[in-house]
Amino acid sequence: MTELPAIQIPAHLPEPDATARQHGLQVQAMLSQRIHAAGGWLPFDAWMQAALYEPGLGYYSAGSAKFHQDGDFTTAPETSPLFGQALAPQVAQILAASDSRTVLEFGAGSGALAAALIPALHAQGITVDYQILELSADLRARQQARLAPWGTHVQWLDTLPSAFQGCVLANEVLDAMPAILFRWNAQGGLDELGVIHDPDPQAIVPFAWAPRAAGPDLSAAMAARMPPLPGYQSEVNLQAEAWTRDLGRWLSRGAALLIDYGFPQAEYYHPQRLRGTLMCHFRHHAHDQALILPGLQDITAHVDFTAMADAALDGGLDVLGYTSQARFLMNTGLTDLIRAPGDDPAQRARQLAALNTLLSEAEMGELFKVLAIGRGLEGPLRGFTRGDRRDRL
Repeated sequence: MTELPAIQIPAHLPEPDATARQHGLQVQAMLSQRIHAAGGWLPFDAWMQAALYEPGLGYYSAGSAKFHQDGDFTTAPETSPLFGQALAPQVAQILAASDSRTVLEFGAGSGALAAALIPALHAQGITVDYQILELSADLRARQQARLAPWGTHVQWLDTLPSAFQGCVLANEVLDAMPAILFRWNAQGGLDELGVIHDPDPQAIVPFAWAPRAAGPDLSAAMAARMPPLPGYQSEVNLQAEAWTRDLGRWLSRGAALLIDYGFPQAEYYHPQRLRGTLMCHFRHHAHDQALILPGLQDITAHVDFTAMADAALDGGLDVLGYTSQARFLMNTGLTDLIRAPGDDPAQRARQLAALNTLLSEAEMGELFKVLAIGRGLEGPLRGFTRGDRRDRL
């Protein structure tokens, strides 16, 4: 039998404070009850769903800081308002082509993207109607406080629209959707990894990994994507694919920009990527131990952009472009936003540092990709005029 992943505390992780530890114990108790209710074995995607989104307890549902210096990670909108400002020309083009002034953002985080994008669109003469669909009550409250100056031009939705015309934004949304964890066993069969309760009082956490033979849906999905590789472990995000496919039901005219870290399928399931892409973030420290610090750390998996493009096509949408974040932002004019040398030197230094983070291959520039899908639009989108990589999907 192939050895299961070891659970350990990475040496570089900081210690949670007393309040965080108490919250973590409450989350552990909830997850233990969830495992018991499931018959002793909980699929990892159900674990991830509860650890991130359980009301009042999950990472995104509780009140801790998550973004930028005081949180666990930094997104592109948090890095600099330049990101939202550079996005504005592409959003404006989509709004004009779809005869709309409505933007719908999923998972708006701290509201940083909206706070930069709305005034940038206003500067182009677009009085935008900005809608946000946010699952976290805590984050919604933070967004409402930050975006209060825009009054009724910003609205929060509780459910998906039945029909939508305009521009949809999803920045680092797909990676946080619960993923299924699988492993090819020594016999070439497919196992799904789940979580069980570990009664060992010496265990780091009261949880352990446990395999179970994959069901027919998971087996069929993976048989179509990669050959059996004994010992190979990775993820598949059928929930994110369903979300993308469902866009075709309610996006009547317009486009969605899906911005996230990930790869085309051939790179995602490359034989050398033996342990997949599962990643956790705690106080700006990254590691791959998903069963520790439940409720206190972010849990993500990279995006299979080929699967998302296929899901969009299945939903009746067109794939309008796919490229790196660096190429997309350069196409939309990010470098033109840097102030002239005569301006405040400190401000210029901050902008140049942000430019490096957003564009550098060693930072966000290459790892992050932009996928555009939509319906009823004509002509190429500005963000993909150079360096479109749809042929790699």
